Amino acid sequence: MIDTTDTSIPEGDERRLRLEVGEDGVGVLTLCRPANLNAWSWESSRQLGVMAERIRFDDRVRVVLLRAEGRAFCAGIDVTAPGGGIEGASGSARNRAYYEGIRWVHERFAAFARLPQPVVAAVRGYCLGFGFELALMADIRLAADDAVFALPEARLGVAVDAGGDLRIAREAGAGWAKFLALTGRRVDAGTAHRLGLLQQLVPAAELEEAAREVAREIAANAPLAVQSVKRDIDAYADAGLDAALDRVAMSAALTLTSDDAAEGFTAKARRRPPEFRGA
Repeated sequence: MIDTTDTSIPEGDERRLRLEVGEDGVGVLTLCRPANLNAWSWESSRQLGVMAERIRFDDRVRVVLLRAEGRAFCAGIDVTAPGGGIEGASGSARNRAYYEGIRWVHERFAAFARLPQPVVAAVRGYCLGFGFELALMADIRLAADDAVFALPEARLGVAVDAGGDLRIAREAGAGWAKFLALTGRRVDAGTAHRLGLLQQLVPAAELEEAAREVAREIAANAPLAVQSVKRDIDAYADAGLDAALDRVAMSAALTLTSDDAAEGFTAKARRRPPEFRGA
């Protein structure tokens, strides 16, 4: 895995996220690897945690606008990234390593989701797997009419590992969470909006300005009041989430170390149907 003690953000091809703070109080956090559709990695999670710590104590930032460069918000896991697999001397050691690794990712995501400042997400194109889960951590979500959403993990033989299915259950109900996570189906932006997973649906050409307008509207309000509202609503909506996420981490560890997961990723790479055995 990557060096989890590193608090720097590299330049060039290694930079996954970029933060720009405007005079209007909007901190624009951009996923900035458009060439690989902003695919997610361990390093992406580390950089997200670093950015969250910076934003948390930056009084200039009253609201965060989460966006992405290119034609996709985030197309899911970057299987080519360093540290993608975790080794272990035995099956149980490997399982434990994955469990701790996923818990570490959850901690980075929690630092972002629990920022005192509200987060407005602007989603376009593919929003899959980890990308969908990241968008679900935002307080308010806008999407372009070309956006596509999915939790495809079960098709690869693994559990949903960052709590996206839990957040869908919170927003749209348990039935829809199970439908999307158990089938792995892709849904269009119109369906996501109808389910309540999006607060606003706009033409692709209008996404950036529409999201910035919402962010500016929030930033113009009293910061203490805004942060109190977010904190109070989250206390109610996220009750029980921490315990559920610990179960998610164990489920992810068990499935990531399974034969079915190896078969799922191999089948995808070879473009053939997987043959799962439940092992």
